[in-house]
Amino acid sequence: MLSAFTDNVFIQMALWASLLASVASGVIGSFVVVKRISFIAGSIAHSVLGGMGFCLWLQRTYGLAWLDPIWGAFASSIGSALLLGWIHLNYRQREDAVIAAIWSTGMAIGVIFLSLTPGTNVELLNYLFGNILWIEKGDLIRLAILNGIVLAVVAFYYRRFLALCFDEEQALLQGVPVRRLYLLLLSLLAISIVLLMQIIGTILVIALLTIPATLASLFTHRLLAMMGVAAGFCALFSVLGLSAAYALNWPPAATIALLAALFYLLLLPLKKKKFSLKRRSP
Repeated sequence: MLSAFTDNVFIQMALWASLLASVASGVIGSFVVVKRISFIAGSIAHSVLGGMGFCLWLQRTYGLAWLDPIWGAFASSIGSALLLGWIHLNYRQREDAVIAAIWSTGMAIGVIFLSLTPGTNVELLNYLFGNILWIEKGDLIRLAILNGIVLAVVAFYYRRFLALCFDEEQALLQGVPVRRLYLLLLSLLAISIVLLMQIIGTILVIALLTIPATLASLFTHRLLAMMGVAAGFCALFSVLGLSAAYALNWPPAATIALLAALFYLLLLPLKKKKFSLKRRSP
């Protein structure tokens, strides 16, 4: 296995991509878990199929070779994030139903355009289920740039994001622009989802956004520390998942997601033990 990491170019590119994506996953995933917006994240992740399917249809039907489906993913994910944020801020009583509607609508649009697209749709299947072994140098550069954008924005707005996640009403009273910050946070979530799509695919992306951050919350309640631990867990799952997939000849994305779920089940008793100790303490 060590020789595969040192000699196999595909494994090396996959490893670098995993480590890059782990940073954004740990940072944004911590916000998702603390703010409890996992269902919103899931809706954004699945709605990207509509944008990707539309771009692939345009590319194949009209010969637009430059129109990569990834740009459709960015457009649909950010559009869905802003729409969901607006609904959350204005129509909270119907938020869950609208999340489900956007989730299913994005998937339905994608399926329709896929059926209309001539030829095979291997590219879109790679985005759906992940194909980390086909990562190229250009993908790594794009991952690094978007990673840098996410980290820079989070660093600049960190204290305001902290107030937004833990006490939204108090933040509003202090003059924090809650609405704009919430929409910005969802936009960063959308970018992170597109980042992770290239590693683990749209279907399983929610696993790397929520499980590492949830596990990190077992060890610390400080958001900054939680981000670091979550990024570490995400990197660990990616490396171990790649190793297991190589040894067992399994799909890498599914192996990474399964490994994350197994770690969650193994470490979940820690939370129960921690809670019981807290209740017994005077």
